[in-house]
Amino acid sequence: MSNDQDVHAHHHDHDHSDLSDTELRVRALETILTEKGYVDPAALDVLIETYETKVGPRNGARVVAKAWNDPAYRERLLKDATAAIAELGYSGRQGEHIVAVENTPATHNMVVCTLCSCYPWSVLGLPPVWYKSAPYRSRTVKEPRAVLADFGVTLPDETAIRVWDSTAEIRYLVVPMRPAGTEGLSEDRLADLVTRDSMIGTGLARSPAEVA
Repeated sequence: MSNDQDVHAHHHDHDHSDLSDTELRVRALETILTEKGYVDPAALDVLIETYETKVGPRNGARVVAKAWNDPAYRERLLKDATAAIAELGYSGRQGEHIVAVENTPATHNMVVCTLCSCYPWSVLGLPPVWYKSAPYRSRTVKEPRAVLADFGVTLPDETAIRVWDSTAEIRYLVVPMRPAGTEGLSEDRLADLVTRDSMIGTGLARSPAEVA
């Protein structure tokens, strides 16, 4: 383990298989519906991708944008993320206990579930396939900088990396650093800069020029 890496692990009291009972049932149902011609697999893939990358993470993006724009809300979010997120109407299954961790120039946070795929659905939607993959789960703990490089993220050597191990009891939301040149932007405009990957820690928030 490198000296700039801090891994926060917790007890996982749940099924450690790659697929949960619910996921197995969904896949079985999908197979049956596809075989009967009720579902177009290609259309279903597009729908899932849309929810994973666009619709689902919008909740989290709004949380981050408000934290960037409202110091009092940011303080509440870092103190009790579950309650602060619920203020915006986002709660429910897979989001009962969420902890927010904030990226700074000194510290970059990443989230992984080393034994399965615990994920804050209420703010990030469906977990991406790579988040559930064995290589991501193992390599993020051992070589986080290399994983970040795979995602196109290079951090200064002096930036420490903290890896948070999500569990059935605690899930994490990364609050990425606010991009420069965003002073005066509305929360809606700020939310457009927040990506799903930036809230997992495998990406950074976008600059205004990237979404213009």
